[in-house]
Amino acid sequence: MPQKCALIVDDEPDIRELLEITLGRMDIETHSAADLKSARNLLVEQTFDFCLTDMQLPDGNGISLIEHIQLEYPRLPVAMITAHGNMESAVEALKAGAFDFVSKPVNLELLRHLVNTALNLEPLNAETHTAKAGNLLLGQSEIMAALRRQVIKLARSRAPIYISGESGSGKELVARLIHNQGPHGDAPFIPVNCGAIPTELMESEFFGHIKGSFTGAVSDKEGLFQAANGGTLFLDEVADLPLSMQVKLLRCIQEKAVRPIGAQEELPVDVRILSATHKNLAVEVETNRFRQDLYYRINVIELKVPSLRTRKDDIEELAAYLLQRVERDYSQPPTEISPAAIDALKQYHFPGNVRELENILERAFTLCENGVIEPGDLNLSTVTAFDAGDINLGGSATAQAAIASRSTPDTHAAAATAPADFESLEAYLEDVEKKLITETLEATRWNKTAAAKKLGITFRALRYKLKKLGLE
Repeated sequence: MPQKCALIVDDEPDIRELLEITLGRMDIETHSAADLKSARNLLVEQTFDFCLTDMQLPDGNGISLIEHIQLEYPRLPVAMITAHGNMESAVEALKAGAFDFVSKPVNLELLRHLVNTALNLEPLNAETHTAKAGNLLLGQSEIMAALRRQVIKLARSRAPIYISGESGSGKELVARLIHNQGPHGDAPFIPVNCGAIPTELMESEFFGHIKGSFTGAVSDKEGLFQAANGGTLFLDEVADLPLSMQVKLLRCIQEKAVRPIGAQEELPVDVRILSATHKNLAVEVETNRFRQDLYYRINVIELKVPSLRTRKDDIEELAAYLLQRVERDYSQPPTEISPAAIDALKQYHFPGNVRELENILERAFTLCENGVIEPGDLNLSTVTAFDAGDINLGGSATAQAAIASRSTPDTHAAAATAPADFESLEAYLEDVEKKLITETLEATRWNKTAAAKKLGITFRALRYKLKKLGLE
C-alpha cells in the first residue's frame, strides 16, 4: 500500500512540528505550509490524502482554504484546527465542507483517530454506496434519488446532522445509512429515544457514573457517549430533552469530552452526533423549549426525509418489498397485491408514512383470501381513525371486534374496558386479542379451523396471529 500523504497548514512552527511528528509516527508523509498561498501551491504540486489547517492564517483564514479544496479537490478530506472553545469557527468550517475539527490544545489521541478515519474514507462512488445501501432507501422518484445522493456525501463527513421529517418517514433508517456508509461503519451506532429516559436518570445514561457516586451506584457504568465512542450517537426525539440536560449535552459536544457522575476528570470521546425529531425544532427554539445554541450545534446540516404522500410513485415498489419481509418473517408463501389495491394505496394520504404502510400490509396479509390482497383487505377507512405510524392495532379483525365490543353488552364487554393503569393502546389491544383468541380456541377444543370461522378470519390469518402473539 502506498504511503499516505498529509498537508499541514499552520503559521505556528511549534504546532506544525508537533503535527508532523504525530503523523510521522503514523507512517504518514507530511508537507507543511505557513499560509494560504503556500498551501495552494503545494496542492498543485503534490497529491494529498488528507489536509489539516488552522483557522487563522497570515493571509486569510482556513475557511477559504476549505472552500478552495471543496471546489478544486472535492475528494480530499479537510479538518480544521480551532481555538479552544471557539465552536462558532468549528461550525462554520463544517458548513463549508470540513470533514471534522480539532481544538487547541490538540488532543493527540483524538487527532490520531480523526486522521485514521479520514484516511479510510471511501471514494465518492454512487454505485458502490448504492450497493451498500441495498434495499433500505427504496424508490425511483427524484426526491429519493436526491436523498440517496445526500446520504452518500454526508457519510464522508463528521459534521452533526439534524434529520427532519414526519413520524414514520424513516429518520432512523437514514441515520443508520449515514453511519454504515461512512468510514466509521464498523464502529458502534447507538440510537437513543430522548423522550423515553426518565429525567432523573438522564445524566447517568448519557455520561455514565462511577461506583458510589450516588445511592444505588453499586458499580461503574458506561454512558451512551462512551458506548458510541468512535462511532455515532443518534439522538431520536431530541426535542424532548429537558433544558437542564440540553446544557450538559451542549458542553459535551463542544468539548468532545464527558465527565461521568462522581468522576474528577473528563474523558475524551470521539462521537458523531446525528439527531432527529418529528417536531419543528425551529419553533421549539422560538418558544424557548429548546436552546438556540444547542440547535445550531446539532443542526450544522439539515437533512429532510420526505413524507410518503410526496412520493406516491414509490408505493408499489415499497409495498412489494415490505410484503416480502412479512412473508419471510412468518414463513408464509408469497402473496400478491392486486392493481386495484395498489391504486387504493396511492390514493391514501398516509399520515403515518412508511411505518403505516408496513402496518397496513401486515394486517392485509392476514386477512386476504387466495393469496391476493384486494382493496377491501387494506381496510384503509379504519386506519384513518388512527396514526398508524405511532399505533399498531395488531392488524386483526379480532382487535377491531374488541374495540367494537366496548359498546356491546356481551360476554367480552368487560375485557374491552381499559384499566386506568394500562401501559399503551397497542399493548392493551394485544392483551384483549390474545384473550379473545384463547377463549375461542378453548371453546372449539383447539380446533383451529373452527376457531378461525368463529372469529371471522381466515385459517391463515389465525396461524399468523398465533405465531405473533406467542400462542402456538
